[in-house]
Amino acid sequence: MTKRLRARRRLAGLPAGTYATTDKGRVIRRSAAVETPPLSALVRASLSRRGLLLGSAATVAALALPGSRAEAAGSSAGFAELARVMDDHDHIAAGYDRKVLIRWGDKVLPEAPEFDPAAMTAAAAERQFGINNDLLVYLPLPIGSDRSDHGLLFVNHEYPNPQLMWTGLTEDDAGGKLTEAQVAVTMAAIGCSVIEVRDDGTGWQAVSGSRYARRITPATPIRISGPAAGHPLMRTAADPEGRTVLGTFDNCNGGMTPWGTVLSCEEGFDGWFGGDPTKSEHAALLARYGADEAEDGYGWGRFHDRFHYEREPNEAHRFDWVVEIDPYDPGAQPVKRTALGRMAHENAGCVVAPDGRVVVYMADDHDFDYLYKFVTAKPWNPQDRAANRDLLDEGTLHVARFNPDHTLDWLPLVQGEGRLTAENGFASQGDVAIKTRLAADLAGATPMDSPEGFTVNPVTGKIYVALTENEDIEAGQINPANPRAPNPEGHVLELLPPAADGKVDHAGTRYGWDIFILCGDPAKPEAQARYHPDTSADGWFTDPDNIAFDPAGRMYVCTDGPPDAGFNDALYVLDTEGPGRALPKLFYSPPRGSECSSPCFTPDGRTLFLSVQHPGEDSETLDAVTTRWPDFKDGVPPRPSVIVIRRTDGGPIGT
Repeated sequence: MTKRLRARRRLAGLPAGTYATTDKGRVIRRSAAVETPPLSALVRASLSRRGLLLGSAATVAALALPGSRAEAAGSSAGFAELARVMDDHDHIAAGYDRKVLIRWGDKVLPEAPEFDPAAMTAAAAERQFGINNDLLVYLPLPIGSDRSDHGLLFVNHEYPNPQLMWTGLTEDDAGGKLTEAQVAVTMAAIGCSVIEVRDDGTGWQAVSGSRYARRITPATPIRISGPAAGHPLMRTAADPEGRTVLGTFDNCNGGMTPWGTVLSCEEGFDGWFGGDPTKSEHAALLARYGADEAEDGYGWGRFHDRFHYEREPNEAHRFDWVVEIDPYDPGAQPVKRTALGRMAHENAGCVVAPDGRVVVYMADDHDFDYLYKFVTAKPWNPQDRAANRDLLDEGTLHVARFNPDHTLDWLPLVQGEGRLTAENGFASQGDVAIKTRLAADLAGATPMDSPEGFTVNPVTGKIYVALTENEDIEAGQINPANPRAPNPEGHVLELLPPAADGKVDHAGTRYGWDIFILCGDPAKPEAQARYHPDTSADGWFTDPDNIAFDPAGRMYVCTDGPPDAGFNDALYVLDTEGPGRALPKLFYSPPRGSECSSPCFTPDGRTLFLSVQHPGEDSETLDAVTTRWPDFKDGVPPRPSVIVIRRTDGGPIGT
C-alpha cells in the first residue's frame, strides 16, 4: 500500500486514543491506555540487547538458532553505495545494470494489441500487462527444477492511477468523473499476470505466445473455499450459495507455497465501493475494516451494483482474502483460502515446520492492526503436488501478542475457545474467518504500526517484520514492540522462533523478539533512530515496506514514503548477522513519485526482478506529470514496469 493510500485508510475512523473491539459482534470503543515506560526506556531496553533477544540465558539457549547457519550470513554487501537522488530517472549502484523487462500495456496474451494510451479499451487491457505491478514470484521451468535462466514470473497489479491514464482528472475527482468505458479499463488493468521469461544469453526476455500466459482480473471467477465458503455473509444475489466470487483486486504482495502455487494477497476493499457504508446493514463490521465513509475512489459503484454497499451488502465480505493461484496450470481456477483469515493482507510468506506442516506468515496493513500466522493441520506432500491442493483449508489461524519480557505468544483464533463464542458473535469458524479483526481484538493481540513485509531469512530462520509507520499513535498507546509516538518513520522487528535438535520450529507458539532497526535520520537525536554505527548519510531510510532475502541471507528493504524527506523511495541492502548487521546501503532508486517493491531472485542469486510502481504518482494531473519513465516520449504516460537487475560481471547480486 502506498503512503498516499495509507493516509486515506486510517483505522476505521477511530479517534486517536482508542482501539476497536467487539461485544456480541458490535464494534465498541475502549481506552487504549496501557502501563508503559517512557519511550527512551523502551528503546534502551530493546536495543541494548541487539545480540541477545531475551533476558534469560536459559531461554535464549532454548530459542537460539544453530550457530553455523547464523554465521554463514556474516559477510557485508560489497557494492559501492549509491548516492541519494530524486529526479525523473531511476539509478542503480555502480557495477550493476538494469533493464526494463515488461511495462504496463505490453502484450501478455498473443492476441493483445499494441499499447495505445490514446485509445485504451477494456478488451485490450485484459490481454495486456496490468498497471502498478507489485508482487513478483519467479517459478523455474520445468516445474520442480532450480533453473535460473527460464521460468514463469507471477505479478500482482495493485490499483489504477486514473489521473495518470487520462487527461483532465485529478486523484481526488477521478471516481466521480470516469466514464463507464474508463471504469471498465481500470478494472481490466488490475489483478494478476503470468508471463514466461527466459535468459537467452543476451539478457532476459518475456516469451511471446507462451502457453502459460494469463491474466486474472476483477471479472475472473474464483472459488471460495474453507470455513467461510457458503456462509450467509458471503451470499449475494448473483451467488446465492456464497461459493464463487468474480475477481480479485487491490492485490499487493503475497508468497509462494512449497508446492509451487502463488498466494496473492488482497489488501483492502474500502475505497473501491460506492454508496454509504454507514447505511449498510453491516455498518459496524464495514467500519472495523476501514469503510467508515462513502468514497468510491474509482467509480466502480456508479456502474456495478455489486460494488455498492447499499445495493449488495455482502459483496465487500468477499474481498480481503488470500487467493491461491497455480501459474503452472493456466486452466486452474483461482481459490480464495478463507481459513487464512480476512484482513488487509500485505503478504503471505510460507515456510515448512520440522514436522512438514506449512506455516503462512501474514501482516494486516492498517494502523493498530496485527500480525498473524496460519499453521496447516496436515504436513505437505513433496511427492504428490496434487495432494496439497486444499491443504490451506484446514489448520489454525493465530494472532501475535508481544510481551514486555521480549517473548511473543501466538494466540489461536478458534471458534469456541476463549471469548470467540456464539454470544460474542462467533457461532462458527466461518464467523472467525470473515471477522478476523474482531476475533483478534477479543483475543488481546498487540496493535502494530502498520505491519507490511513479514519475511523469513532462508539462512538463519529468523523472521523480520517491517512496520511502515503510524502517525496516529499517541503516548498512551505505545508498547514495547511499537515504542514511538507518533511513529512516522517506522521500524523493523526481528522474531526468533524456537529451535530444537538444530531445527527451527515455525509451528511453535512462543517466540523471542527484538527491535532490529528504528528508522529515521540518525543525525537527528529526536528521531532516536538506531542502525549500525557506520550507517552513511545515504544509507538510513524510513517507511520500510517489502523485505526480501537473497540466497545468501542478505536483506533487501523497499521503502514507501521517503519523498516527504526530500529523496526517492528506494531499495536498501543490509546484513542481519556479522559485522554488517543493521548496516543498510542504498542500492537502487526508482524515478520520482514511484516506489520499488517485491525484490525477487532467481535460485542462483544472479538475477533480481523488481517492480517499479506508480511512477509519477506525485503528479497532480497527466498534463503536469513529473516523469514519463521509462519511455520518456511525449504523449506516453509513465508506465509501471518490472525491471531486471544484474551485475555487469555476472556475479551474485549484493556481493
